Amino acid sequence: MMALIAVINQGRGRDHCRQQPRRPEQQPQAPARLEAGLMPTFYNLKALIKGIRACKTVADERALIQQESAAIRASFREEDSYQRHHNVAKLLYIHMLGSPAHFGQIECLKLVASPLFTDKRLGYLGIMLLLDENQEVLTLVTNSLKNDMNHSNMYAVGLALCTFANIASEEMSRDLANEIEKLLGSSNTYIRKKARTIKLVIKKVPDIADHFVGKAKNLLTDRNHGVLLTAITLVTEMCNIEEAHLNEFRSAVPLLVRNLKSLVTTGYSPEHDVSGITDPFLQVKILRLMRILGKGDEQASEAMNDILAQVATNTDGSKNVGNSILYETVLAVLEIEADTGLRVMAINILGKFLSNRDNNIRYVALNTLNKVVTMDTNAVQRHRNTILDCLRDGDISIRRRALELSYALINEQNVRILVRELLAFLEVADDEFKLGLTTQISLAAERFAPNKRWHIDTVLRVLKLAGNFVREEVLSAFIRLVAHTPELQAYTASKLYLALKADISQESLTLAATWILGEYADVLMEGGIVEDEKTTPVRDSEIIDLLLSCIDSPYSNYLIRQFVLAALTKASARPTTSQSEQDRVAELLAKFTTSPELELQQRAVEFASLFALGDMRAGVLEQMPAPELKATVMGVVSEKKPVGSTKAQDVDLLGDDTSTPTAPVSTQPAPNAQSNQDLLAEIFGSSSELTSSSPPPAAQPQKASMDDILGLFGSTSTPAAPAVPQTPSVPMSYPATPATAVPAALTQAVPVTPATPSAPRLTAYSAYDKNGLKVTLTPQTSAAKPGIVMILARFQASGGSVVSGISFQAAVPKSQQLQMLPMSNPNVNPGATETQQMRVVAPVGSNVRLRLRIGFTVDGQTHQEQVDFAGFPLGLTGGSS
Repeated sequence: MMALIAVINQGRGRDHCRQQPRRPEQQPQAPARLEAGLMPTFYNLKALIKGIRACKTVADERALIQQESAAIRASFREEDSYQRHHNVAKLLYIHMLGSPAHFGQIECLKLVASPLFTDKRLGYLGIMLLLDENQEVLTLVTNSLKNDMNHSNMYAVGLALCTFANIASEEMSRDLANEIEKLLGSSNTYIRKKARTIKLVIKKVPDIADHFVGKAKNLLTDRNHGVLLTAITLVTEMCNIEEAHLNEFRSAVPLLVRNLKSLVTTGYSPEHDVSGITDPFLQVKILRLMRILGKGDEQASEAMNDILAQVATNTDGSKNVGNSILYETVLAVLEIEADTGLRVMAINILGKFLSNRDNNIRYVALNTLNKVVTMDTNAVQRHRNTILDCLRDGDISIRRRALELSYALINEQNVRILVRELLAFLEVADDEFKLGLTTQISLAAERFAPNKRWHIDTVLRVLKLAGNFVREEVLSAFIRLVAHTPELQAYTASKLYLALKADISQESLTLAATWILGEYADVLMEGGIVEDEKTTPVRDSEIIDLLLSCIDSPYSNYLIRQFVLAALTKASARPTTSQSEQDRVAELLAKFTTSPELELQQRAVEFASLFALGDMRAGVLEQMPAPELKATVMGVVSEKKPVGSTKAQDVDLLGDDTSTPTAPVSTQPAPNAQSNQDLLAEIFGSSSELTSSSPPPAAQPQKASMDDILGLFGSTSTPAAPAVPQTPSVPMSYPATPATAVPAALTQAVPVTPATPSAPRLTAYSAYDKNGLKVTLTPQTSAAKPGIVMILARFQASGGSVVSGISFQAAVPKSQQLQMLPMSNPNVNPGATETQQMRVVAPVGSNVRLRLRIGFTVDGQTHQEQVDFAGFPLGLTGGSS
């Protein structure tokens, strides 16, 4: 911009300005003049720039600009026409430095009215910088623009059109639409090219777009590359604004094909050559328009197939210019109704991109393959090895995209190979990848496992490598698998015994091993430890010692100690456990009866009381029966979707899904999640108006001792909140844990109970829609339960990019209670929908209000938004509002 202003200043011309000798105070010695308290005035822009650069401090620079602005105002008041050009040039430079310059708007209009081109050029530049479509002064510009659009000098016409494109409002667009339409038919190539600003008119006033269809078609026949480029841009914009125009321009497909073929087959053209390719910018524009016109139309697509194949085979991909054309060709082929062979060729081009050294090209290829993998999975499978190589790339964004694509490629034939590669990547992966990676590996093993032993070995490997980054649903699924596979219970217990003995630092591994060893201690002692195809007997004392080491471990936490106490009690009740070991367990329990941790103390007291119950003790502590397998536990992630897909099934919580309800979903956070109290403090500070998204654990009521014993082992369930009953999600003999415990899917979860539909249709209310993410909230109430509102939050990618790492947090007023289930998937692909369920308990007749905090990443940019939502209808909770 400085260079442009300097050119404008130089173009002022010696015939227009009277050269005057500089007075001493006009020399660019700003700091010294400021110290003397004198007002500097600079003759031209060059002197002002020197004066500002000579300032030693920001304060000196600010003072100099203020004093120079005052001098410019004084000159404007004096109507000094000889100095107006220099003053406006200086004022625009001051505006670029961030200082106020709005008082020069009228002077810019005066320059535009000048017959000299140099004055017009500077005046229009000032209008573009100092005005926008909301300024009242804009009404004075319309006549100037209209006059200059009819100017005999084509460059003056170009200035008017460029200015119109930058500041036009809807009213101005309507006023000048006829003038621009005339210019579209001008015999001057330069003016026809500049008249592309009609695109702005169409954007501002879509209802007049029909008047320009004929002109746009005529422009497509122009031989000038500049005019043709702007014409295609105009047609593309018209097709995007209104689909009705697609049929109008589909008749121009043969013309586009002819133009593209001419560009591809034309030899060297110095005027349009870029790295050996003729006018790549025009080729890209044509390909984009062909993609729009060919989508959903077989006849138009058929006309494009041959030229697209020719472009794909004849374009040199050794340089970035050629790669850009090849990429647009691939997008066009995948979007239109192309032949199968052409689609395979397009995917092969993306495969070549994966071997390119440029990280940007590889990222684009992986991102595109993620979108098309469902179209032709077999074609993408051919590049599987190259995709897996990208998992070892140094660029984290490439690793992330390669990982997402690897999930989508898993099937029954390659599950062993891909899971082995993913496990190898898990060993070296960054922590941010591990939670999603362990979930996807477990889901793939559940869906495509060739046998149960391989399935168990895979999950065990996951627990060993990333036991601190395993979702509770994975543990729940693993426990259920072992319970339903009695022939592998001894094998699994043996593997977990060895794994726990080797590494006690992995939390999920410790929890799983503790549960299995407590439940199947007798099976382990009968089968022994199998290691390297050798069987070694194991004594009850060794099992007890290993469990005790978990309590004393520095990695032991509140939840692990609870599990260990329950496991020791269960193991001591097995007939294979000696009396001495039972006494040893009893001593340990007696020690914990005085523990300062209330939960441990209560469990120890209750477990110790079991030792005095005789035969009843063996019945209470016997093995739990295998649970029903109505739905897979991994249905929490997705029950029937393919690996890598992010489209979640809507659970029948709101009554709008006729499918069978999925397995119970836990309300507990992930292992690395914050507590609700910390989360609330982070979102809402010290505000006392709102309460957290999950109420704190309620104190357990006193019950009879027999009820306590039965309640510990799944016969009864204690609700975590008054309005939400909870039941065990897996057949475990361990007592329920507080709401803050992790992972709770091993002990308890909130059942997904279908709500009775109260209306045939449910209304979705938009809570957030920008930055590429759309969030809607669908409430449902039941007349039988006033005051309870079920809310289903749906997340959709409104743009063409993947939305990843979604963090959705909510709070309600203190008079209400809120419980949230886990989100189906924190990553949302374009066209997919992810869900999260909420339940609000509010006083009857009150209004449901939510404060939401949404965090996510799109195209590498992280967004954090806070929204106050009160869009639900009044009286949603029943009664009168």
